[in-house]
Amino acid sequence: MLFQNIAGIDWLVWIGVVAALMLLNEAARANKWVALLLFVGLPIILTIFVWPTTAGPDSSTGTWFHWVKVYSALAGCLGFMALRFSPKLQHNKWALIFPPAILAFNIMEAVIRDFQVAGLHGLVDGVVMNGGAWNIMNGIAGIINIITISGWFGIIISHDKQKDMIWPDQIWPWIIAYDVWNFAYVYNCVGDHSFYAGAALLNFMYVSRFLCEKRQLVTSTCTNIGFLDDVYDELSRFCDGLTILCPKYA
Repeated sequence: MLFQNIAGIDWLVWIGVVAALMLLNEAARANKWVALLLFVGLPIILTIFVWPTTAGPDSSTGTWFHWVKVYSALAGCLGFMALRFSPKLQHNKWALIFPPAILAFNIMEAVIRDFQVAGLHGLVDGVVMNGGAWNIMNGIAGIINIITISGWFGIIISHDKQKDMIWPDQIWPWIIAYDVWNFAYVYNCVGDHSFYAGAALLNFMYVSRFLCEKRQLVTSTCTNIGFLDDVYDELSRFCDGLTILCPKYA
């Protein structure tokens, strides 16, 4: 989204998807049978009939990370449901560390993937990767996120109809730091299916897409930047592959 012209219809679709997810979340909060349908029934159907095809070997979502991330997130949802609706678990202090534990596990998955992506370059499983030191830095930030999780034994279950989990000891600066780290992870490690998004990954150095398409310098004010030659070389190599794999970019 940072490197593309977003049409009005795209924004409407984005808002519609977010609104639908919020409504489904509220429905799952309000009724445990809806929650069971969303977090048990639907995943079983998708696992058997959909994901083996859409996330199979050599697909952009067929890596170990995508599978582990989906099922660990699903385990978190099921664990939360168990805590919400089981009075026995609600009074077990060891059971109440499950939410921060699954959160830490989820972060560690991304940390490992960040370290892995640091050594990946070019087209990998249909996604253009541009690994580097930034992945190592973000992986270290993720480890710090895990270490600084607070209130492991401080979660309580509300007594209202929704039986939400309340985490009063989790401080808001940590939440902001986590969001920033998560955004950096998605930007660095999760690519789009299209080659246009692959070009965007290389444009983190603020070189225009025109440079990639025409392979020539057009802005004289950039000529004094010391790393511009390296940037141009990287973009040229990328464009060579792009022209072969996707002729419309030639």
